[in-house]
Amino acid sequence: MVFIRIWALFVARNKEFLRDRSSLGWSILFPFLVIAGFSLMFTENSRGMYTVGILGKTMSNDPGIEDQLQRFQKTRFLVLVPFDDFDTAIDKLKHHGLDMILSPESGEYWISESSPSSYIVEKMLLSNPGEPGKGFAKRVIKGREVPYVEWLFPGILGMNMMFAGLFGVGFVVVRYRKNGMLKRLSATPIRAHEYLVSQVLSRVFTMLLTTAVVYGGCSFLYHFTCRGSYLLLLLIFFLGAISMVAMGLLVAARLSSEELASGLLNMIAWPMMFLSGVWFSLEGSKPWVKTLAQAFPLTHLIEGARQIMNDGAGFWDIRIHLLVLLIMSLVFLALGSLFFEWKKH
Repeated sequence: MVFIRIWALFVARNKEFLRDRSSLGWSILFPFLVIAGFSLMFTENSRGMYTVGILGKTMSNDPGIEDQLQRFQKTRFLVLVPFDDFDTAIDKLKHHGLDMILSPESGEYWISESSPSSYIVEKMLLSNPGEPGKGFAKRVIKGREVPYVEWLFPGILGMNMMFAGLFGVGFVVVRYRKNGMLKRLSATPIRAHEYLVSQVLSRVFTMLLTTAVVYGGCSFLYHFTCRGSYLLLLLIFFLGAISMVAMGLLVAARLSSEELASGLLNMIAWPMMFLSGVWFSLEGSKPWVKTLAQAFPLTHLIEGARQIMNDGAGFWDIRIHLLVLLIMSLVFLALGSLFFEWKKH
């Protein structure tokens, strides 16, 4: 008898899913879109695994260095980015935008001692030696270097906020519409924008609270420090949380299928996670990839938080990120209110 009931529910749920043509189609189409998108952006010819900055001339007058450089350039999964300014290149190396800097003219190279990628790239370079007694000479970075874990930490916080914002509200609204909860609320004096704002504020509060707990716990365990203002850090987290929640509400404004909502939210979340600098810098990627990354609120949240936490940046330094997050939040909320529907069709 128990098995019969379980089987009946199993069959009913499968029929419900198969009859939902939009969800069925999306569940099949979504993996192809993800694979096609990332294969286009991260093919071997578009971006390698390691990024090396080349200072000045790309050739050397020293035969030993030139021989070592040519063999190093043939290594797979390397992207070589030219730089004319030494300070700019060093700053990117300190902040893990580059894995190594090479100067063919002076025969020197620099790496970040705290970066795993720098360690691997150095081994690649040294595995291609020039003539005996000749080749690139290692130099030490002057000034404070940002440890890789401290550089990664703001990205992890931002990623956690992204998933909490998109799925924590968007998915719930769709479920409420599906089970008739929103239909009952529509009979009350509550207006759509009032309901959406309340949802945003409630979720933002819980997101900031959990982020504060994670930040405090990691700071205690790993001794992370915020070199900038905590109030400014709270401000960019606040605007970032609003933009994420508002984006989730916009996606869920009319949907009544949980499967379709999940697919759309994943379509937004996963590319945003990989293109917003959570795990690695986009230095060396194609210009259109960098431009696309600027369209995501997570990019501005992470970049602004990194500047505050790692560099002690002030309000004026991150004003563009704050402005973009504010505009995105207002636009998402306005569109969500405009397209919001109480009942499913």
